[in-house]
Amino acid sequence: MNPTKPLQDCAQKLFEPFGKIRIRKMFSGAAVYSGQDLFALLDDRRIYLKVDEPLKSELETSGGKPFVWTNPDTGRVMTMSYVSLPKSARDDYVGIREWGRMALGVAQAARRAKVKSPRRGPF
Repeated sequence: MNPTKPLQDCAQKLFEPFGKIRIRKMFSGAAVYSGQDLFALLDDRRIYLKVDEPLKSELETSGGKPFVWTNPDTGRVMTMSYVSLPKSARDDYVGIREWGRMALGVAQAARRAKVKSPRRGPF
């Protein structure tokens, strides 16, 4: 049995109002997408949300922990731009969805920032 399956089912239900949710294997857990936007990670029985500085501060102040990944090949430790939902939010589905909505906004803004507008030629 896949140990992340119950968490995947939970994330699917929590975030279904955000549109088509796709969950794909990533690292030792899974990645959660809405459309093409990766906005959450599932690992170690936790949901980690994509964050910018304001959302990171809010989640960490509430008890969330940053997602830290160690590359198994190099041993390099990386703190990624994802923070776990605080334990206090476990039964607050409205709050989790609101934080999830903010994380999706962060992911969408990051994607838009990467898209370059085509260069305009001379008239």
